[in-house]
Amino acid sequence: MSSLSRDDQTHAPERRVAILLCTRQGQHFLAEQLDSIDRQTYPHWTIIASDDGSTDDTLEILERYRTRWGAEKLEITHGPRRGFVANFLSLACRRSIHADYFAFCDQDDVWAADKLERAVRWLDTVPVNKPAMYGSRTRSIDAQGRSMGLSRAFRRPPGFKNALVQSIAGGNTIVFNQSARQLLVGAGDDVIVASHDWWTYLIVTSAGGSVFYDDYPSVGYRQHGANAMGENTRWRSRLRRALQLLRGQLGEWNRMHLKALERLPAPATHDQQNALRCFRESRTARLPINVFWLVRSGVYRQTRLETLSLILAAMLKRL
Repeated sequence: MSSLSRDDQTHAPERRVAILLCTRQGQHFLAEQLDSIDRQTYPHWTIIASDDGSTDDTLEILERYRTRWGAEKLEITHGPRRGFVANFLSLACRRSIHADYFAFCDQDDVWAADKLERAVRWLDTVPVNKPAMYGSRTRSIDAQGRSMGLSRAFRRPPGFKNALVQSIAGGNTIVFNQSARQLLVGAGDDVIVASHDWWTYLIVTSAGGSVFYDDYPSVGYRQHGANAMGENTRWRSRLRRALQLLRGQLGEWNRMHLKALERLPAPATHDQQNALRCFRESRTARLPINVFWLVRSGVYRQTRLETLSLILAAMLKRL
């Protein structure tokens, strides 16, 4: 989970990256995001933009950049109009998109110039037949692009037992390989999940894939009134998430994900299968047996306090 070293950063020069950009009413920040992509030190990318019904100048901005760059660098399509998660999954599962790696992209962020380069360099270390996902920290920025601080650093290792109860990498940082993409396709673009980033983390780890969480903030994560998802860095945001957990929001997300996992083969290892079985039991058994099953499952969040909050949620039947 540490940052990439320069020694790790060797990559095949012709790996193609499909940037999966979802837009809706994005006129205020879209051009700045597109400019940051244009400044990438890794040049082998193509943007596939899926607009989900914009009525502002979003499509005009996309058309302007397509004229400037050429159709081979920017393709414009239309989304399913069922929300941002469905829009991202529709792109990830679109079989007509051919690439070695795939990067989720929000419309209002600013990418660090070496974002794709760092992701590609790590992904190139993973065998092509093994699902792999890169994600990183972010740097929060305000509407004017001024820095508001870094997202928290996660120290516990990524894995299936973490993915069952927590998403660690924002979708705006995630880049994944073709093997991971095939898992998304297999589950389908109509799957009902909490978010496309959490779902990607969950299915990659379920299949025994590799996940790398980079301490380096690869994205300027824009904070403004129209965010689909907000940053989880400040204490008020963390308090809101804790209240969501206790009110049952985590339980609803867990219900979605456990149902969605039924579309996929059993987890890759016996240990993962046991964790999933015990976690399912912890959600339906009575007190205090449900706490026993939760502890036995081995699921964890990234801090001890957060993991203890799972026990509290189980005791309140909010898991």
